[in-house]
Amino acid sequence: MSLSKSTGHNTNSARRIIFGGAAVLAGALLLSGCQVRPLYGVTATTFSVDGADQVQVKDQLAAISIKVSPIGDRSGLDRLDQLIRNELNYAFRRGGDAPQAAYKLEVLMDKQQTEVGVERLSDVPSAYNVTVSASFVLSDINTDRTLYQGRAFASASFDFSSQRFANLRAERDAEDRATKVVARDIHARLAGYFATNP
Repeated sequence: MSLSKSTGHNTNSARRIIFGGAAVLAGALLLSGCQVRPLYGVTATTFSVDGADQVQVKDQLAAISIKVSPIGDRSGLDRLDQLIRNELNYAFRRGGDAPQAAYKLEVLMDKQQTEVGVERLSDVPSAYNVTVSASFVLSDINTDRTLYQGRAFASASFDFSSQRFANLRAERDAEDRATKVVARDIHARLAGYFATNP
């Protein structure tokens, strides 16, 4: 009796080991098709007169010329347009010199502001939500062919009080936070594009 129980237990253990091994093997086979490489690693090789030059994602990002335009009836670049331009410039070049442009990035900026809270007794807004959105198109500067396009947006809220200058400062801070998130999103998506399209 004890022998049959022991045999049944050994059979169950053997089955678990076999199924576990099969699962590990299946996972290894699935992962063998994946390619894992650093985002800023070498993506392509071009050949120059002097020999082989390696083209990296960071070099492709640095070769982007940025043009920011406002949406709607706004005339000229305002503070947010300039802020996203500066953020993208730094993200692409990390403070280095700009090489000869090979790509063109056109960014259309827009901002919306909505009430998210109202004082119960005075019927005055107590908080606002700022949403910054950007439509962007990356194209080849020589052929004008569109390579990548998308839309990024981010929101940030701020409290509204009876202090006028505090409100202006809080609104500006919310705009800055949202704009920086949009710039990081655009940078990450373009880096991903270059990493997968050498």
